[in-house]
Amino acid sequence: MMSSPWPTLVACVCYAVCARKFGPTLMANRKPFELRNVLVVYNMAQTIFSAWIFYEYLASGWWGHYDFRCQLVDYSRSPKAMRMANTCWWYYFSKFTEFFDTLFFVLRKKNEHVSTLHVIHHGIMPMSVWFGLKFAPVRIESSVDLVPTMSEQDGRSVL
Repeated sequence: MMSSPWPTLVACVCYAVCARKFGPTLMANRKPFELRNVLVVYNMAQTIFSAWIFYEYLASGWWGHYDFRCQLVDYSRSPKAMRMANTCWWYYFSKFTEFFDTLFFVLRKKNEHVSTLHVIHHGIMPMSVWFGLKFAPVRIESSVDLVPTMSEQDGRSVL
């Protein structure tokens, strides 16, 4: 998915169309699903995943190697640079797993939570992260993602 922006863009557009059009249309004449147990597992998995990404950002550079001054991007294949690039890729992947937030809202007929802002945010994030990961995966992308990785969990509870 990193060789071209097109797969990410297509996934984002499909997400937005499904979240705003197809999902609510398919659920219009159906009862809402009871997904409490699924949501408990999903929320726990997402929280653990985000905590791991946060730890990896710290361990692969932010605990001593990086600071917030201007620094060059490390394009080398050193173990630390590769670990950071790998962590950035997992952060990118996590933006797709977060599409399930919206799916669960739709399946439970909580359409008031599927606001335009919600759909735009989740629809734009993978594309935004793709560009950072593609062109500056080590220094720049990690500094942008470090804090949101844990703060995103504030809204995680879709229960």
